[in-house]
Amino acid sequence: MPTALITGATAGIGAAFARQLAAEGFELVLVARRGERLSALAAELSVPVEVIVADLATAAGCDAAAARLTDPARPVDLLVNNAGRSLNRSFLRSTAELEEELLRLNVHAVLRLTLAALPGMVERRRGEIVNVSSVSGFAATMPGSTYPATKAWVTNFSESQAQLVREHGVRVMALCPGYTRTEFHEVAGIDMSHSPGWVWLDAGTVVRTALRDLRRGRLVSVPGWINRLAVFGMRHAPRRLLHRIARSARGRIGHEEQ
Repeated sequence: MPTALITGATAGIGAAFARQLAAEGFELVLVARRGERLSALAAELSVPVEVIVADLATAAGCDAAAARLTDPARPVDLLVNNAGRSLNRSFLRSTAELEEELLRLNVHAVLRLTLAALPGMVERRRGEIVNVSSVSGFAATMPGSTYPATKAWVTNFSESQAQLVREHGVRVMALCPGYTRTEFHEVAGIDMSHSPGWVWLDAGTVVRTALRDLRRGRLVSVPGWINRLAVFGMRHAPRRLLHRIARSARGRIGHEEQ
């Protein structure tokens, strides 16, 4: 039975990955900060589940997850780096502590766990990694926010590693969802009540698309035609036009801080 390790597994895309992979017969290692919610999800699933309570924004949390990924007696076949967060504040009103925590979780943890997993996968000549990025990483879509910059790093990092290891039978893919119905915006304190319903996808659809694209060997997965159209525009539209749209969209989605 293959094993998948999923970070940020208690809600949203992480929990959807857990349910989908359990349905496919994976044993699971679930990593998140909230132990009670991890245990509740584990009890819901019909496959063996190991729970690791860890805050990946800390060195100790990364150490715990990395130790599991490097255990030669219990290889992990699929790593899903899903844990991440945003800040509902502009850079001018932020603090060094908040921004460094954002980088530790969105960037450093992805780097650390990918580096922990890849050598063993290459040696075994099999394995897969999904790094959850974002459509927002394709342009400076949120004026004053550092979140898109962290996701731009995740996408480029994933594409680079995918090219490095694919000749060894290992797949790495960046998953770039757009608006997805999860707790993400609520936890960040971002008011999304003004956004139209048609821009949203559910987490299950995002995960099914991601796994399909991973198995097809794609390096980047963008679920949903609206998001693919948006990425095309961000890649090819004039920068001045993108900046104008970004300023307008930021106001529509209800950010209180500029």
